[in-house]
Amino acid sequence: MVHSPSTALGASRLLLAFMRAFNLLVGVGLIVALIASFPFAAVFLEFFSKRPPSIDPSWMLPVLRTWMLLALPMVAAVHISLSRLMDVVRTVGAGDPFVPENAVRLKTIAWCVLATQLLDLSFGVLAAMLNAAGSNVEWKFSLTGWLAVVLLFVLASVFEEGTRLRGEMEAMI
Repeated sequence: MVHSPSTALGASRLLLAFMRAFNLLVGVGLIVALIASFPFAAVFLEFFSKRPPSIDPSWMLPVLRTWMLLALPMVAAVHISLSRLMDVVRTVGAGDPFVPENAVRLKTIAWCVLATQLLDLSFGVLAAMLNAAGSNVEWKFSLTGWLAVVLLFVLASVFEEGTRLRGEMEAMI
């Protein structure tokens, strides 16, 4: 079954709005958890000093706090990316996606995705630190996000070139 572009765009707008709201909710949860980690540090240390006995909780708590702190810029980058993508979808719905603003938006999204990829690498280091403390946190490197960064920068360049050519054509007519 083929959906009309307006149905697909409407679904895209709805999904992006939901994702942006959920992302902000995650950000609030991170802030609450980070703040709560200080008054409840003794409870955390007591719990993890007993189960499992191989975990060193005094090492884990600072690493988890660092993880939560580094996740906040990721929430910001995702929020910016989703907001810019919503703006791009609006221009598609208006029937004119090849505008200079969309090239800028795509470049902004590319920088944000690059930031999330760099933060993901730092999460890999933090996972290794938690595992050194006796935990079992899985983290895997993936090229998919890095490919997305390249793709977004190329797509932004395509939009820049397309809008430049469009402007030249309109000037000739």
